[in-house]
Amino acid sequence: MHFDLADLRLFIHIAESPSLTQGAKRAFLSPAAASARIKALEGQLETRLLYRDSRGVEITPAGERLLHHARLIMRQVDYLKSEFTQYGVDSAGHIRIFANTTAVTEFLPEVLAGFLSKRPGVTVDLQERLSRDIVRGVLDGTSDMGIIAGPVEAAGLQVLHFSTDHLVLMVPTGHPLADHPSVTLEQTLAYQHIGLHEGSTLLSFLREHVERLGKHLSLRIQVSSFEAICRMVEAGVGIGIIPESAAVRHSRTMQLVTIKLDESWAMRERSILVRELEALPGTIRALIATLMPEPGGSPQAEAVPHCAQNLAPATITEPH
Repeated sequence: MHFDLADLRLFIHIAESPSLTQGAKRAFLSPAAASARIKALEGQLETRLLYRDSRGVEITPAGERLLHHARLIMRQVDYLKSEFTQYGVDSAGHIRIFANTTAVTEFLPEVLAGFLSKRPGVTVDLQERLSRDIVRGVLDGTSDMGIIAGPVEAAGLQVLHFSTDHLVLMVPTGHPLADHPSVTLEQTLAYQHIGLHEGSTLLSFLREHVERLGKHLSLRIQVSSFEAICRMVEAGVGIGIIPESAAVRHSRTMQLVTIKLDESWAMRERSILVRELEALPGTIRALIATLMPEPGGSPQAEAVPHCAQNLAPATITEPH
């Protein structure tokens, strides 16, 4: 059985598009040519890959299986190309990263700025995703690496722990909770919270724990960053739960009180997820090395001091 790489890439484009026409456009083909190529691929595999109707295309179960393998094959082809670029093994290529809210908004922009400034041939696609989607993306090859917080067990993946952070409660000065050395999540629910936007990993995580208590999380307003949460808290709009690393930074310029969150799940280990570290191209391994702590030192990403570094097979147990 012979597979044409162009056909596999075309199938990926169509599967990820709402219609065959748009998928064909991404592959720089006419709809008729694209349709003929897909039919030939279906004939070769002796199975239907797409359902076609007036509303567009829908992938079949067999198509889902092909999509999984096609993505892995094309990612490996891209890896191969990047290894033989004119810039060198770690100075060119494209990296797709799925990460949680803290990584996307707090430390990755600074890390990537330094990393990319030294590598003009590297491009990055950074997407904020929920933990289950991060795991799934790395497993099926749609993402080269994932960054997640909290306990992770994902069969088929390697987990590299690179730092530890804690969730804390932020309140304005003079707040009834301000003189408490620590509080539980349930104690905070008597007050209105400032939360992140819908779809953020931290908000989803907090809602899950609130639901376990049989309670309701009252959101006064939702914003797009930890800085915005802190500004709202400082103004007395509400209280907010954020990572300690963000709390420390914003407390330097704002009148805020940081309170320990007395919950076992408040301590979160940050981890990098990959399918197979040694099989990754030099560019991605170089980025991972940038995130990992130096021997005997601390992580280059801003965080609470590094916990134990680990590399192990891992299945997700908590969304963060």
